[in-house]
Amino acid sequence: METLELVWFRNDLRCRDQSALARAREQGPVVAVYCFCPEQLARHGVGGNRIAFLLRCLKALRKELDDLGMPLKVLRCPTFDAVPKGLLSLARTIGARRLWFNDEYPVNERLRDSGVEDIFAGAGIDIVRGSDTVIRAPGTVLTQAGTPYTVFTPFRRRWLESIHPEDLAPLPRPRRQTRPDISSDDIPDLPSGCEVQAPADMWPGGEDEALKRLERFVDVGLEGYREQRDFPAMDGTSTLSPWLSVGAVSPRQCLHAALECNDGRLDGGSAGATTWITELIWREFYRHVTAAFPHVSRGQAFRPDYDAMQWRADPEQFDAWREGRTGYPLVDAAMRQLAQTGWMHNRLRMVVAMFLSKNLLLDWRLGEAHFMEHLVDGDFASNNGGWQWSASTGTDAAPYFRVFNPVTQSRRFDPDGHFIRRYVPELASLGLPQLHAPWKAHDALLEYPGPLVDAAASRRRAIDAFRALGG
Repeated sequence: METLELVWFRNDLRCRDQSALARAREQGPVVAVYCFCPEQLARHGVGGNRIAFLLRCLKALRKELDDLGMPLKVLRCPTFDAVPKGLLSLARTIGARRLWFNDEYPVNERLRDSGVEDIFAGAGIDIVRGSDTVIRAPGTVLTQAGTPYTVFTPFRRRWLESIHPEDLAPLPRPRRQTRPDISSDDIPDLPSGCEVQAPADMWPGGEDEALKRLERFVDVGLEGYREQRDFPAMDGTSTLSPWLSVGAVSPRQCLHAALECNDGRLDGGSAGATTWITELIWREFYRHVTAAFPHVSRGQAFRPDYDAMQWRADPEQFDAWREGRTGYPLVDAAMRQLAQTGWMHNRLRMVVAMFLSKNLLLDWRLGEAHFMEHLVDGDFASNNGGWQWSASTGTDAAPYFRVFNPVTQSRRFDPDGHFIRRYVPELASLGLPQLHAPWKAHDALLEYPGPLVDAAASRRRAIDAFRALGG
């Protein structure tokens, strides 16, 4: 009987360009496994939108694997603590020769993987690790002093220097195998108590959907990406972040597609392509930061001095922000988009994050947690990095005195008010320019609140608070 290879899927739910799967298949027939840990997801604050999307992607993965003759086993482990023994039990049951998986970088995931390594070493079963969630693994892009980068621009420069486009061709699906006498498991149901607002038909699961969206974006959207990406009323971004977050599409596939549209150039050429490549590098940067500075996974500011910040406690203002009742139309439209769709435009993520952490002077961690609770694309490294950037507590963050004016942002990035009218329908009849600052309208809008804070005064308050810490 041929020895089996066990491939552990995590946030890499695809069959194409999946190096752990491809390399394992080269060695022999494969059995796949996924560990579903609902209590751990709850501890990490992952909400129903993200979990429901993950389960849809897992169903699509099972179908892809079945087509390849590869059974998918699903271990139901309440928390990460149960994963090492669960995996070892499965490996022994099927007689696996090796366990294959791709690395993840937050602290709890790394502790889990260390436990898996220890218990498998004791059992004499080899482990083979890869790094498919990034293009360049943490620890491979370092300063001349051999230390991790904490500023994006030199990281980007060094990252680009380390990339060889000829090595970026995505791996094909592995060849089909004769199916072993092992059945695939059912995909778990959504855990009880999970609330799902995001429409399932807006976010179909699986790598086929991801690749269709990637192809459509590079064919139609990439050329104009630089000019259109900041305007939420336009279809100007890839919206691939949910599929990237669960690994239904790989960053290498995205980069390769961009290069094919840019004559193989990483820098220069199409402004749209190079701008999108830079966004992919930001994603890499935050994963390198997460790996190199584990304190950010423990709820701490990247810059420890900002842990002393005296954030205000105002549950009523937080609720108004959370529910889209701040009195600033663009902020409210963004928060309602999140509540209704499970997604928010990237420009607006910065706008609402700065409004919470600067204008309201509320702890950025409240906003980070709210995003993880609702985002379909909830991803620790990108979410934490983005929030700490906006709150000026992070690596290479916006300077503390940079505070977006919500009215200026509204006029600049939703000039005709199409996005606001879509998500704040009580303002739909209001003309310009009053739509961006409705409290200035002559007719009272009783169904829409006045501004929660004065933008200028709250900006000064935030600057004073940061300056008191030594800025």
